[in-house]
Amino acid sequence: MDNPSSEGPAPRRTLRRKAVRKNYDENAMDEPIETSKKKFKTKQQLEKETETEALIALSVGFPIDELLEDEIRAGVVRELGGKEQNDYIVVRNHIVARWRSNVRVWLLKDRIRESVSSECEHLISTAYEFLLYNGFINFGVSPLFNGYVPEDGSEGSVIVVGAGLAGLAAARQLLSFGFKVVVLEGRSRPGGRVYTQRMGGKERFAAVELGGSVITGLHANPLGVLARQLAIPLHKVRDHCPLYNSEGEVVDKVVDSNVEFGFNKLLDKVAEVREMMGGDGNKVSLGEVLETLRVLYGVAKDSEERKLFDWHLANLEYANAGCLSNLSAAYWDQDDPYEMGGDHCFLAGGNWRLINALAEGLPILYGKKVDAIRYGDRGVEVVSGSQRFQGDMILCTVPLGVLKKRCITFEPELPRKKQAAIDRLGFGLLNKVAMLFPSVFWGDDLDTFGCLNDSSIDRGEFFLFYAYHTVSGGPALVALVAGEAAQRFECTEPSALLHRVMKKLRGIYGPKGVVVPDPIQTICTRWGSDPFSYGSYSHVRVGSSGVDYDILAESVNNRLFFAGEATTRQHPATMHGAYLSGLREASRIQRVVNVSRGYPRKPVQRYSGVSNDVLEDLFKRPDIASGQLSFVFNPSTDDPKSVGLVRVCFDSFEDDPTNHLQLYAILSWEQAQKLQELGESSNESKLTYMVNTLGLKLMGGNAVLDTCGALISVIANARKGRSRTRVVARQ
Repeated sequence: MDNPSSEGPAPRRTLRRKAVRKNYDENAMDEPIETSKKKFKTKQQLEKETETEALIALSVGFPIDELLEDEIRAGVVRELGGKEQNDYIVVRNHIVARWRSNVRVWLLKDRIRESVSSECEHLISTAYEFLLYNGFINFGVSPLFNGYVPEDGSEGSVIVVGAGLAGLAAARQLLSFGFKVVVLEGRSRPGGRVYTQRMGGKERFAAVELGGSVITGLHANPLGVLARQLAIPLHKVRDHCPLYNSEGEVVDKVVDSNVEFGFNKLLDKVAEVREMMGGDGNKVSLGEVLETLRVLYGVAKDSEERKLFDWHLANLEYANAGCLSNLSAAYWDQDDPYEMGGDHCFLAGGNWRLINALAEGLPILYGKKVDAIRYGDRGVEVVSGSQRFQGDMILCTVPLGVLKKRCITFEPELPRKKQAAIDRLGFGLLNKVAMLFPSVFWGDDLDTFGCLNDSSIDRGEFFLFYAYHTVSGGPALVALVAGEAAQRFECTEPSALLHRVMKKLRGIYGPKGVVVPDPIQTICTRWGSDPFSYGSYSHVRVGSSGVDYDILAESVNNRLFFAGEATTRQHPATMHGAYLSGLREASRIQRVVNVSRGYPRKPVQRYSGVSNDVLEDLFKRPDIASGQLSFVFNPSTDDPKSVGLVRVCFDSFEDDPTNHLQLYAILSWEQAQKLQELGESSNESKLTYMVNTLGLKLMGGNAVLDTCGALISVIANARKGRSRTRVVARQ
């Protein structure tokens, strides 16, 4: 193999080897929406806009000049390949881009009509409904969506098993489609394998991730959308990841670069080898092929280079939650072309903020371990202890590890094809030691650092550390354990594990004169023995392939549906994959209901607008009034983060009170309190504080009716004493 050039930086060390993909900049989203109609734009402007919108749609998962298979099945155009298809794609891309530009607001079809020619009215309706019912627009947790959710539950009843990301996403989406939903969760909390633990006490605490932690690729990532809707900051995981040897010294940069270059070259060679092997490539493991190639090409020949090479192998085992001896050489990376682009990020304050927002308002019953799932022509039944829950359909989102253990009895049994796919797919381990310290002794400039191990068998033990001090609220470190070491971890005493990890840390920082204090609190995970997961996440094992993900995702008799990271061929082993699978299954359930009726049902009637009179009536009785500022909030909640409206009145002419300007903004109760703290400050000072410090966006009367109509409706109804109730299907 060629040697790396001595010029230029070493290849970037990523959380997972990524495929290069053209993408748009997610950080540029949430900018003011362009509302001028297309007929006022030049041809060049339209072409540029169309190209940008195509890139955004590509990032979300749409091909440049073709339709998705789901679009073809939905019959979005009368004839494939003609002008109508081209026009449809342009309109579809425009709708996707329009919503992505402001994901906090429900995108109404009327807003699309403002910027698309009336000649395309049928395409607007077709594209809008496809995108809406397939989870590409108007999904998530924005408080402004509440007024658009139907109340009748006339579409049918669905029992969702599991309140992880997949189950929560599906439940929210199904409710928005008009279904009755109940979620059964065996744990006492939502989130499943996404679990944020608060460590420490009142004086010193930190939120650390014991399960899913990193948003892997921000561009078009639905979790990034949720973060934007909740205005939660994201922290880019910085690229700098120093590696330390067993003596506590930083690995030589030249050696590091050479070994990483050789490692990546070997992975490229694996791809060549499997091309030559054809179908036989699925009979051998990635570990076997890599070791053969390493010896053949003379990579990592001396002991120091071998330790560094082992670190990269451990990182690969972490990415796949599986030992290299189990990973399929042919298909281990089959999902690479679909990986999200952009930065890897930590969520400020922990992923529980997304989980809690998704779970809020859902009918979730905790402590309901499912023993049996029964399904037939007349409906479905879920057995949990002595209780039985009945409905029209079931969505099963339990982890692959639970399915492998046969913890749930299916009546009738699952089809042999599906059961075989469950058995073939791999489900591996990643464990962690979370530690809260008195101080950030490792330095403020690091998000990650790695440690080499002396022996290959221990290569995955505490090989990588995540530093959460930038986002957790306290000096927290999390040590990762992958591969065979993660399996041994399960049966090792926590005291022994803590002794070993502290020995590593003191071996690194002691020689630098840094005193490593004892941790205030530690937590060791045991995902392999957790009865609600029996592992961490899926991978393609020897003998398996990406097709098995598709088989696992197939529904049974249009009654039993499946979601979760192990059911998505494109995004397995990721939090966003789990979330997307929930949206996918909600769409499938909706389609099944439509087909069973024998005709497509008209879209569920949603909020159609409020008048200016309703808005004026709200501000006649504001919750808070201070000078020229007045505030209204939903009286049915005391959540400090609940949102309401502020109105700012400006007198245009001192002597004529009928001439005045009124501007509005969406804000939380907390933000309103901060404005109140300004006391008797001038109107101009408060306005400056609102825009520059709180980041509020002011809008006129027509804009607030269009953008915040649902919020206005919710507040108005709550003031009248009306509240919505859900009927869940249970017995």
